[in-house]
Amino acid sequence: MIVTPKIRGFICTTAHPDGCAANVQSQIDYVKSLPALANPPKKVLVIGASTGYGLASRIVPAFGGGAATIGVFFEKPGVENKTGSAGWYNSVAFEKAAAAAGLYAKSFNGDAFSNEIKETVIRAIKADLGQVDCIVYSLASPRRTDPTDGETYKSVLKPIGQSYSQKNVNTDTGEVSPITIEPASDEEIAHTIKVMGGEDWELWIEALSGAGVLADGFKTVAYSYIGPDLTYPIYTNGTIGRAKEHLEESAARINSQFGNDTAYVSVNKALVTQASSAIPVVPLYISLLYKVMKEKGLHEGTIEQIQRLFSDHLASGGKPTLDDHLRIRIDDWEMREEIQKAVAEAWEKVTTDNLSEISDFSGYKKEFLRLFGFGLEGVDYQAETETERPLPSEK
Repeated sequence: MIVTPKIRGFICTTAHPDGCAANVQSQIDYVKSLPALANPPKKVLVIGASTGYGLASRIVPAFGGGAATIGVFFEKPGVENKTGSAGWYNSVAFEKAAAAAGLYAKSFNGDAFSNEIKETVIRAIKADLGQVDCIVYSLASPRRTDPTDGETYKSVLKPIGQSYSQKNVNTDTGEVSPITIEPASDEEIAHTIKVMGGEDWELWIEALSGAGVLADGFKTVAYSYIGPDLTYPIYTNGTIGRAKEHLEESAARINSQFGNDTAYVSVNKALVTQASSAIPVVPLYISLLYKVMKEKGLHEGTIEQIQRLFSDHLASGGKPTLDDHLRIRIDDWEMREEIQKAVAEAWEKVTTDNLSEISDFSGYKKEFLRLFGFGLEGVDYQAETETERPLPSEK
């Protein structure tokens, strides 16, 4: 079938298989163009491995360090005359590229929060790899069913204590207008922590440890975000921020059990991802940020960010550089004073009329479409393409 983008709000309901493959290959080519990682992990488990930072976290150790990788995700396969999700096609493309390069790659599609997926992955590790030496936790889900009590919890993107009013951009129309978000209830705060905090990260580490599949001296990292003062009410000081505090507490507990320098939280840059697109105010901030960082030659995408995470911190041969809260900061370029000053000045001025002039909203929209395999060079979007594409490791 001929696949075209069908956008509804902050999601695209279609994905182009060949475009997703081209997007994955471009990231692989970037990693291969750089020097090999100095001290790479060799057996990597990525939980939340199909898009964005998680996908990049599989590509970098594989093609920058020759690592065997296992990926866990929850994606929709394509069927005849109906596309699968972008994450599905990304994973198919990654596995094919890994096989062509002689690299071990196996993927598991299912609920990463469940005990069943954990047990299935552990069996594969025992059978194929013996142990893993690096675990990347990169889940971004709106809901989680607790495997202990069976209750389903849903996260919310809300401020705490009082309502929050700020500028927002309608990503469909480009209209800049005020938005007001009402504060979360105590129950909503608790639910968001259950979904987006570190509880499941800890459960994965406990399950892997209990099964004896963690290598001596293993490392694990989970991803977070802080951002600028203007988004603090909706992010850092909001429900997501509470969840990220829990994530840091989880890292401390893992380190207490397995030794310091085992678990890290990496604070990453604001980027166009399927997760960030859903957060009010953030798309407008990203549009302004992209323009400033591109003008200053400091812009990075997910693959550049994760390449820097591994080359400078996780696989450098030394210990990661940490901030005062023991976090890795690869948002350091974003948070430079001159960058944030320029963004803040543009924020005060931005309106619907001047959006295209003082922001990179067009770049934001292009990056959004790329997430779903659209707008990639060398892809014939007028041609018929096969939507049903199985994972090579499932054959």
